[in-house]
Amino acid sequence: MAAQASKVSEFRWLKLSPPQILVIGFAVIILIGALLLMLPVSHVPGHSIGFLDALFTSTSATCVTGLVVKDTGTFFTTFGQIVIMLLIQVGGLGFMSMATLFALVFRRRISLRERLVLQEAMNQSSMEGIVRLIRSVLIYSLVIEACAAVLLTFRWAFDMPLGRAAFFGVFHAVSMFNNAGFDLFGEYRSLTGYADDPVVNIVVMFLIVSGGIGFIVMSDIMDYRRKRRLSLHSKVVLSMTAALIVIGALVLFIFEFTNPRTMGSLGWGGKIWTALFQSVTPRTAGANTLDMTGLRQASQFFIVILMFIGASPGSTGGGIKTTTFTIMIGAVIAMLRGRDDIVLFRYRLAQERVFKALTITLLALLLIVAVSMVLSTTEDAPFLNLLFETTSAFATVGLSLGLTPDLSMAGKILICLTMFAGRLGVLTLAYALGPKKGKELYRYPEGKMIIG
Repeated sequence: MAAQASKVSEFRWLKLSPPQILVIGFAVIILIGALLLMLPVSHVPGHSIGFLDALFTSTSATCVTGLVVKDTGTFFTTFGQIVIMLLIQVGGLGFMSMATLFALVFRRRISLRERLVLQEAMNQSSMEGIVRLIRSVLIYSLVIEACAAVLLTFRWAFDMPLGRAAFFGVFHAVSMFNNAGFDLFGEYRSLTGYADDPVVNIVVMFLIVSGGIGFIVMSDIMDYRRKRRLSLHSKVVLSMTAALIVIGALVLFIFEFTNPRTMGSLGWGGKIWTALFQSVTPRTAGANTLDMTGLRQASQFFIVILMFIGASPGSTGGGIKTTTFTIMIGAVIAMLRGRDDIVLFRYRLAQERVFKALTITLLALLLIVAVSMVLSTTEDAPFLNLLFETTSAFATVGLSLGLTPDLSMAGKILICLTMFAGRLGVLTLAYALGPKKGKELYRYPEGKMIIG
């Protein structure tokens, strides 16, 4: 009887599609994290946390967002902060990647089913070399985090005891590489105390960019010396990432140069560092060296656009991704020039890629608009603040205009669901919840319609 029940259970598990396994896996991790954060040992004496706030914090950590309803540095104990850090690590690298790590350590064979889920989690078009990619991802990630933790520890050892500096270094290295944005400085200050500090700025920006370009690109860069070439995907990601950082820094520098609440009181060095940092961090990191509420509305709206674009595929970040944005721009340019194909770096893109980019962009827009509209009825706040919060949640950024701690119960639930959808991706979620696609047995005749 037990053997029969085991077979039935295994059969039911095998019927789950890779997107469904990812959705269920992330949901289980979030629930476990919420229960751990509710334990008395997780928060300081005299404080307590309800299930909804614990669930919100766990969702934000697992979805590597960084929005918080309870200050991480002052509300949670060291145990609670370690739980949050582990959730960030598992959520950033993906629970299947972490499961693969244990399988490799214990020399267990990776099954075909697990390879399919890994393929879906890493957004790959095939299973070829997927385990080798995961192994490289884990090595690169842990090495980068370790090096950054050492550098940050040395820097913060000048400001605090060495033991505390070491914990701060490890926590922030994990948080920033995984684009989570959680910090331990208390009172929702993030890194505002280090606005013109070159060491903290350089290390944190490197962590954010290296975690945001995607593990595929990282692996491609590491193999460049052997291959002497980069893939089309890597070229697009690196060029668009560089363009967005430069353009973002210039725009924010111009908008905030004379703003007394942000850059106005800083010297030229501080202005340049903060402009660069605030251009990098909306690409789903969530840390900030400027007071977000003090930014001009033009800057806040521009950051909404940067957050919407987000990081790159196969990374720890969210958003519609740099490649999707590039394809959309390419489609516009091709249409204006009267061309049938989108050409990037002398490669023509398949029509299927254009449809996928369009689908992702429209679904993301619809989700953000719908959530923002609902929040405008449940929350008493300006619409730009609500749009900023929603986009930050969807793109798993974590930047906020101070709205998060004051969200209503309905608002917290909505933002939780938005973070969850943003981390998994709207297409993955749609595939997981939607019916299985069947093969089309016929095609309809082509019709003509006037557009524009």
